[in-house]
Amino acid sequence: MIRLSVNINKIATLRNARGGNLPDVQKAATDCERFGAQGITVHPRPDERHIRYRDVELLRPLITTEFNIEGNPIPEFVDLVLKHKPDQVTLVPDDPGQLTSDHGWDVIKHREFLKDIIARFKEAGIRTSIFIDPDPKMAENAYLTGTDRVELYTESYAAQYEQDREKAIEPFVLAAGITKETGLEINAGHDLNLENLHFFAEKIPFLSEVSIGHALICDALYLGLENTIQLYLRALRLE
Repeated sequence: MIRLSVNINKIATLRNARGGNLPDVQKAATDCERFGAQGITVHPRPDERHIRYRDVELLRPLITTEFNIEGNPIPEFVDLVLKHKPDQVTLVPDDPGQLTSDHGWDVIKHREFLKDIIARFKEAGIRTSIFIDPDPKMAENAYLTGTDRVELYTESYAAQYEQDREKAIEPFVLAAGITKETGLEINAGHDLNLENLHFFAEKIPFLSEVSIGHALICDALYLGLENTIQLYLRALRLE
């Protein structure tokens, strides 16, 4: 079974637009779990333009499924993760002012840096995942960082899906196969949606988890949050 982790950053973006606590990020997270999501993802950034570090503190005791914290492992982020000990930490090479994630790690160039960070998290009992592009060299070398999983950055798949979905999925099938051979588990995320998700899951059925935020929250505006989560779960079923 491929697990669905809902990224609730966009809930926090809407809240922050007006101040106060509407919508309630904590309630949104627990509602997502109640509606069937198997995990909650947050991606705090240094400017706290959506999820704030305080949100992580408030959410941690509430999450009963799986809590995944994504982010660039700057010292403040590392301290946050070690303090609140999520089930999983996903390392993403974001620049401080970056609008959204747009590339994976060069695991060859940054291997020693990632090894040191990952070792600290694993010592604390936190499962680790690193964001990579669907590049065979990255897939071949990711395990040398000591990570437990990789998360395939799926923006290029989503962008090319309508034009030629077979061509779009090809590098991901290759990278996933190589990664699996090295013994790592595989997550995926970025721009996956109700149109392209099932095909992705069919082609890479050994995925462990997908993390979806923007598209899912947008769909929920029209379809309702509970119904939307059920539709995404259905898209992940391979029977």
